[in-house]
Amino acid sequence: MPRSAPNIWWVRRDLRLHDNPALLAATGEHLTGEAGKHPVLAVFVIDDALMGPAGKPRHDYLMTSLARLDAAIGGSLLLVHGTPENVLPQLATTIGAAGVHIATDYGPYGSQRDERVAEALGDVELVRSGSPYAVAPGRVTKDDGSPYKVYTPFGRAWEKHGWRDAAPFPAHVTWVDPDDVDLGRLVRRDLPDPAEGHPRAGEEAARKRWEEFRTDAVAEYGTERDRPDHEGTSQLSAALKWGELHPRTLLADLARKRTDGAAVFRSELAWREFYADVLWQDPASARESLRDVVADDVWIGGDDERHALDAWAAGRTGYPFVDAGMRQLAETGWMHNRVRMVVASFLVKDLHVRWQAGARHFMLHLVDGDLASNSHNWQWVAGTGTDAAPFFRIFNPVTQGVKFDPQGDYVRRWVPELRGVTGKAVHEPWKLDAQPAGYPERMIDHKQEREVTLEAYGRR
Repeated sequence: MPRSAPNIWWVRRDLRLHDNPALLAATGEHLTGEAGKHPVLAVFVIDDALMGPAGKPRHDYLMTSLARLDAAIGGSLLLVHGTPENVLPQLATTIGAAGVHIATDYGPYGSQRDERVAEALGDVELVRSGSPYAVAPGRVTKDDGSPYKVYTPFGRAWEKHGWRDAAPFPAHVTWVDPDDVDLGRLVRRDLPDPAEGHPRAGEEAARKRWEEFRTDAVAEYGTERDRPDHEGTSQLSAALKWGELHPRTLLADLARKRTDGAAVFRSELAWREFYADVLWQDPASARESLRDVVADDVWIGGDDERHALDAWAAGRTGYPFVDAGMRQLAETGWMHNRVRMVVASFLVKDLHVRWQAGARHFMLHLVDGDLASNSHNWQWVAGTGTDAAPFFRIFNPVTQGVKFDPQGDYVRRWVPELRGVTGKAVHEPWKLDAQPAGYPERMIDHKQEREVTLEAYGRR
């Protein structure tokens, strides 16, 4: 039986073969039950509009993940550089594609880009199947159809709504060899050696990490997730960001777990989907506060702001728990979530720098930088987001360190100047007989800056 026309699988945030509705649709298997009816050209487009704001850690992780996906499909991934609305129509014409298959992108740039691509493709259909979420943005609403503005009722409705079963693994895919495609003026890029690069990148590594976590650690996740001195988190945020795992896969496995830890982990997935929904409802919230809670005169600017940002980014604030987090970020491209909250609070509430500056720094340096989660977690800390609690959410960097890094092991790991300080005293080096060599004095007094912040928020 002759094969049908080829399809293009435009890979974006779904760097996996398991539970991938867009890939399954590209093969035609979901419609006919016949394995591999359509040959598939797998394509990733390096789009400067998206890659420009991404720093080296996220770029390197992505390239490694792409290389491992390429290896998994026998070297059949085409990596090209250009504007998607130019690249995809040229490829579709060249191979005579019947359609271009994607997972729906609900982000501000991605959704507009896809509309431009759909128009540029003309008679070739842009087929959307699935999304990066268990429940797509806009699906969970109040009874009157309006969106939820607060997480807790959203989370309950999200659970009640439920999600589809995982898409089956394709029985067989006939991949179009990129070497057989006439690229014309398109610029093809080489992929790195899949054996090198980021050790955690790729679907296989993500599935292995999830198996280990759900087997050994998820039961204690509710308490251990707050301890940066322990290995208590899944560290799957980058895998979810790039779609090396789909949240449906995790939720299906969690359904068989009846522990408190599993329930807390499921709620963290719900938070991710809530923030995606908030961003979809209000795209401007990626960079603008949802609510004005303080007067503009509370924020510093100019040289003062640059000095504060530089010290914070370098982990030179004089507050060890904050500095440990910022140095972990600089060295690894990742930071423990409890520490993310503390360093964000310190920048906004102690140094009086607008949350947008911190959000930009995180997106530049985080391997798992996700626009919706990042912007709205910063707004949660700043008190400008969906949750109305700006006054008391001022994290004390000392008490947070003592509570969640009680012996100081996390601080000593990332702040070598303090490795000679034993126990919890490491969190307050200014109380020692002598300041440890090479470690800076406190740049501010938290107690004083807390009062400044409370007064500023109180004026509103």
